Amino acid sequence: MADNVTSLFRGTAAHSPSMAALTREGGDGPGPVDFCIPCNPYFPTPAMFDELAGRLREIITYYPSSADTITAELCELLRLPPSCVAMGNGSTELITWIDHLLVTESLAVPVPTFGRWTDQPMETGKRVDMFPLQESGGFALDLGAYAEFLRKRGSRVAVVCNPNNPDGGFLPRQALVDFMDAMADLDLIVIDESFLEFSDAEEEPSTVQDAMLRPNVIVLRSLGKNFGLHGIRFGYLVANPALAGRVRSMLPKWNLNSFAEHVVFMLKRHGAEYAASLRQVRQDRADMARQLAQLPGLTVYPSQGNFLFVRLPVGAEGTVVRDRLLTGHRILVRECGNKIGSSSRFLRLVVRPQVDVRRLVTGLEQVLYGTGTQAPTAGAGYSSGTAAVDRLVSETNGAGMRGLAAQASAMPLAPGSAPAPGVVPGGCGRGGGCGRGGGCGRGGGCGRGGGCGARAGSGGCAAPRPGGRGARAGARGDGGRGGAGNAVGAGGGAGGRLRRGAHAGLRTPAGLGADAGARAGVHAGGDRGLGPGLRTAGDAGAAGWARVAVRPGQRGAAGGEPAGHAGGGRRSPRPLEAGGAPCF
Repeated sequence: MADNVTSLFRGTAAHSPSMAALTREGGDGPGPVDFCIPCNPYFPTPAMFDELAGRLREIITYYPSSADTITAELCELLRLPPSCVAMGNGSTELITWIDHLLVTESLAVPVPTFGRWTDQPMETGKRVDMFPLQESGGFALDLGAYAEFLRKRGSRVAVVCNPNNPDGGFLPRQALVDFMDAMADLDLIVIDESFLEFSDAEEEPSTVQDAMLRPNVIVLRSLGKNFGLHGIRFGYLVANPALAGRVRSMLPKWNLNSFAEHVVFMLKRHGAEYAASLRQVRQDRADMARQLAQLPGLTVYPSQGNFLFVRLPVGAEGTVVRDRLLTGHRILVRECGNKIGSSSRFLRLVVRPQVDVRRLVTGLEQVLYGTGTQAPTAGAGYSSGTAAVDRLVSETNGAGMRGLAAQASAMPLAPGSAPAPGVVPGGCGRGGGCGRGGGCGRGGGCGRGGGCGARAGSGGCAAPRPGGRGARAGARGDGGRGGAGNAVGAGGGAGGRLRRGAHAGLRTPAGLGADAGARAGVHAGGDRGLGPGLRTAGDAGAAGWARVAVRPGQRGAAGGEPAGHAGGGRRSPRPLEAGGAPCF
């Protein structure tokens, strides 16, 4: 594929370019193997596609039925009262109306997550309180810590994605019900269950029935993701009749297209195939996770979605890995550097059949480690700006990453390759470790630059206002004491002024660049910052956020404690298995 294909990624904000755009720029030949768009690869069946193709002229020629008619058919299948359901042209349409109608002041959401939950309310001038999920805890959401965060920030709307996108983290149903009851005074609680059908951790994990009994809870569900039909654009929400009716009253009469109508009316005849497709995706997820976990230095996080969240080996740059996989192997992956709360060290990989996974593993081996015909990624001179911090993380909370990271770091470079980013003779973290404009620590840990200071209170973060002051970050390296640097807030959006954080005098491990110690917990408005602070990366590839973690239990520079976390598994309802009620 030509270079203009990879350039499409640099023109997008929170999402990857569409498959249509990639196809137009890619020229002749088959498109890439898609590990980016989270579709069900086993549904619809070939026979269903043939049926839709045979009726194509009719489908695109005539108006669809009204949304009420299509919703009534779906509700009969789901065994839900139509008064409690609103169908939208994709979940994004419903998120938009939820924001316009029901979010009046502020919304809180754990990050990283689906981009519309942060972007949509900010676009309409709301305050977005972002609760950072901790890498040290596997990005698991601690609902108790989240509830405390909501109280301290005064957030009026709370969002929980279950499973979360991009990490696939799961919360048991009863924990969510307890959270609903504890937060009953909020204006609104949204449980986004867009990927719950792919879960197998609980027999009945959905909170749909619980939402209908409460005055301030909406459950959001996807149909396109479950059915592998993103292009049709259909999803639905479930709430008590008053809440659902308020959203439904704002939707156009024909907001659902004829393809959506035909698929909904086909479902009752294909329940067995749909259930079989979900079982196959769950099996493929386990197999794919095992294969990826065998790659040196690659961390695979537990997931209950139809995707896996992985951290690349130390020194690897996600945008380079993405581009090389696409141009050299015709494999499309989701690099997560443009997701708030993530960085370019992370990829989201959609679960696919084994033949495709073997191709992915082979491509990663060549791109990451230089096997085959390509040179190692680290030797290309690219950097995310966080390599030194990554080395520090591998020493503290890598969950077994330390040994693998050492293997990856010890691998010989291809002839003519430059040293890995961030590994400069003399121990000074430069290149990969030096995030210019985002708190650069060089030659002894002096934080430099004018990076964008993110507001952080009780571990949260929000978009900064112009003139906000960043956290002060100094480091003590083996070669001497580093100075203190200030990051000057820049940019717009909701948020507030950052107060000056405490000086972080951190001794870096032997052999690491002193910039590895450039971390600080920050506080705003008197709130205590959580241990792991978030700060934006200056030249960090895709303008992602650089996560800086501390040892478990260690206090942050601003005096806060690290955010708690809780694991768990979950399972989607078995709507069409054993005669259960469908819950697509």
